[in-house]
Amino acid sequence: MSDATLTISDRIQRKLDDLTRAERQLAHSILENYPASGLGPLSTLARDANVSVPTVARMVQKLGFKGYPEFQAELREELRAKVKNPIAKHDTWADGAPSGHMLNRFTDAVINNIRHTLGQIDPDAFDAACALVADQERRLCIVGGRITHILAEYLFLHVQVIRPNVTHIQSTSNAWPHYLLDTKNSDVFVIFDMRRYENNTLKLAQMAQELGAKIILFTDQWRSPVHQIADISFSGRIVVPSAWDSLGTTLLLVETMISSVQNLNWDDTKARMEELEGMFDQTKLFRKFT
Repeated sequence: MSDATLTISDRIQRKLDDLTRAERQLAHSILENYPASGLGPLSTLARDANVSVPTVARMVQKLGFKGYPEFQAELREELRAKVKNPIAKHDTWADGAPSGHMLNRFTDAVINNIRHTLGQIDPDAFDAACALVADQERRLCIVGGRITHILAEYLFLHVQVIRPNVTHIQSTSNAWPHYLLDTKNSDVFVIFDMRRYENNTLKLAQMAQELGAKIILFTDQWRSPVHQIADISFSGRIVVPSAWDSLGTTLLLVETMISSVQNLNWDDTKARMEELEGMFDQTKLFRKFT
């Protein structure tokens, strides 16, 4: 992606690691209500982010703009472009719903999240992560948090069919230390950590990393502290018109990973699936209609 095609959100994401503490606070404030947060006066943006006016001026320059007016002009151009080239027509998503209905607003937000996320994913890094997950010589550990344990369980359920030696680690601090006892430097930890980042998850990641394990992180656009020590990190956009964040983009990445890992191990996966189906038949888990 060239600089000419980068949105301001993209520029902020690329610069996050180079920003000062105050500038990161400002960046998070902008992204929280992007792009509306940057359309008001400079002093208002500074006040809302609880930073100084010079902090705003410095960060705007770090993003490649000569000053705040140029920054705002680019934001307005993004808005105009969005009106001219919408991600999808509202009647495509909910023909029977009014244009302002939550069905359309929420869907637009999720599609926008997916578009921005995929624009920043490095395909080579994704392939490398899938290769690590598929490597049957490595023990694979999967862990999520209070909400993201749903994603961890989903990945675990599928990958344990694809390959052996997979562990789902509960993130509660009285349980996960047991799983670290036998950790080796060939192990792979897939960790899910979205905002309100959890202290238990960070501590687990730090200890696993100290033991030599590889860490693959799925996080959000602001990035978990685990990002600093992860070998491979994927940041998905999660903001939607709701009191809760959306896991839709991350689930897309997880399902894509499952498909890729399945293909990398297809001969073994097929044999394991056939054996599993035989067990299902014996236990009569599923109804048969023939």
